[in-house]
This record gives sequence, C-alpha cells and structure tokens, in this order.
Amino acid sequence: MSVWRASFEAALRMFAAISEALRETGQPRPILVGGAAVEYWSGSAVATGDFDLCSPVQSELEAVMRDHGFVRPSGAGVSTRGWVHPELSLGFEIVGSTPLDGMVHRDRIPLIENVAPGATFAILGVEDLIADRMGQYASGTAPDRIEQARLLFHLHPDLDRAYLDRRVREESAGDYGIEDVQFRP
Repeated sequence: MSVWRASFEAALRMFAAISEALRETGQPRPILVGGAAVEYWSGSAVATGDFDLCSPVQSELEAVMRDHGFVRPSGAGVSTRGWVHPELSLGFEIVGSTPLDGMVHRDRIPLIENVAPGATFAILGVEDLIADRMGQYASGTAPDRIEQARLLFHLHPDLDRAYLDRRVREESAGDYGIEDVQFRP
C-alpha cells in the first residue's frame, strides 16, 4: 500500500519517467519543488494541485514532456500556465531554472528511486523545503506555510538541524529560525 494518494503517485511515476528520459539525453533531471515536494515528503498529508519543476533546460524538458503525452492547454477558461497529461489529474509547471534562486547546493538535492522501476527523480530536500515554507510565511503572503513547515519538521526527526536553522534564517531574512519551526501550539 502506498503512502501517497493514487493520483499523486501516478503523477510521481510519470515525473520519474520524464526525469529519466531527460537524463538519457544527457541533460540534468528536473527538480520537484513546491507543493508537490511537500506532498511527497508528507506522504500526502498535504495535497497539491500541481507539480512545480525547476530545470535549466526548459525547452528540452518540454520536448520530453510532449513525447510523454503532455499538452499545453489553451483557450477560454484555462487555469494553468503549465502542462497537463490526459491520464493525470495534476498539472506540471516549470517555475524556474534552479530551486530557491540557486540557494541550494546540488549535493542537497536527493534522488528518489523507489517510485518507478528503473527511474529516478530529483526533489528539493526536506530542510530546504521547510526553509522555503518559512520564507513564504515570513513574506506575509502565505500564512498557512508555517503549518506545512512544522508538519514536515515533525515527520522527519533526522533533519540536519544546523543546516535547517541556517536556511530558515536565510529564507526568512533572519526573522525566523528552527525554534519557530519546532514550536507547536
């Protein structure tokens, strides 16, 4: 039995296939970020509506996505700027070339191998994801992000706490630290 909801797991398998196909062309794998990364690391305790990706080779990634059946919707009422697949209930969007504006070292991007046989994908690590959530919370535009950060913190007791504290402080311009993520009212 999977820890993720069925539609998310199907999208994860497709993402893994796309990642592997892009890597086979000699290009770097895209990196899963945002809400889909939160859903992955939370075991679907937090659900997302789309897959946000970072890739320095957007046109090559889009070509691989087309090869895998993705289309860019158009016309009146289209609510996505990204790509959809007729068999998936989640859209895919390329949101940047590097995660968190290049603040994450490549060694901190884990490769996940347990979703699809023979396919591996890259994802933003838990510490950087928590820091991203705290940065969004600190901006005042996403008040729910602190709860996501706290949930991820409590689900992953083996975090690199020193690194996490540094990254939370960087992403929140010094307004928050690990003590704010640990706290649960």
